[in-house]
Amino acid sequence: MTKVLTDARSIRIKGRSFLAVMLSPDLPFDDWLARLDDLAARSAGFFLGRPVVLDLTDLQIDRPQLKELIAELAKRNVSIMGIEGARPSILGSGMPPALKGGRSASDIEVQASEPADSGAKPAAAEIRPATTQSIVIREPVRSGQSVIFPEGDVTIVGSVASGAEVIAGGSVHIYGALRGRAMAGSIGNASARIFCRKLEAELVAIDGVYKMAEDMAANLRGQAVQLWLEDDAIMAEKLT
Repeated sequence: MTKVLTDARSIRIKGRSFLAVMLSPDLPFDDWLARLDDLAARSAGFFLGRPVVLDLTDLQIDRPQLKELIAELAKRNVSIMGIEGARPSILGSGMPPALKGGRSASDIEVQASEPADSGAKPAAAEIRPATTQSIVIREPVRSGQSVIFPEGDVTIVGSVASGAEVIAGGSVHIYGALRGRAMAGSIGNASARIFCRKLEAELVAIDGVYKMAEDMAANLRGQAVQLWLEDDAIMAEKLT
């Protein structure tokens, strides 16, 4: 008898792309973990619910050191979905799988990581198809929402609320108040910039270099500002 392979018991397998946060630790791990703790303390929920890949390229460590690092990250609720750039000899049973061939492109499709204000429900991250090199969002980004566009620039015609985030492969343009998080150059673009009508951000980042609210100059708060990267430091100036 010929078996029907499309009956109700068949398994359907689909491909799907998610944006993973890439962590690239450096030695000594104690110092690096202290910096990670500082980021997590000042931006609550940054890693919550996000897939994380550990990049060990050119890092000379052994298996016990790797196991200890993974354990320390687990204590911080950072769940490692895979390891890239590790020598096969240091990987072993019980560790996240080895990954290779990752693209610096659309990975992040995550649930909003922070609770919404005023009882509003967090919305899922919004991913737009890579049909253009820029997108325009013609409404405010509410608390708990994420707008992610690794293929190019993002323009928000409105404000970005506290607890919301905008992540762009290119530059971020916000024609309103930036109260949440804005990350430009997310796939490795050091020339990306962030522009906003009113700077009240929780966090800004360009090409992986970040700056928290308390690190920003007081005279820039509430001002129209542009931010850019220069010598691995985020620079800012008022817009006139």
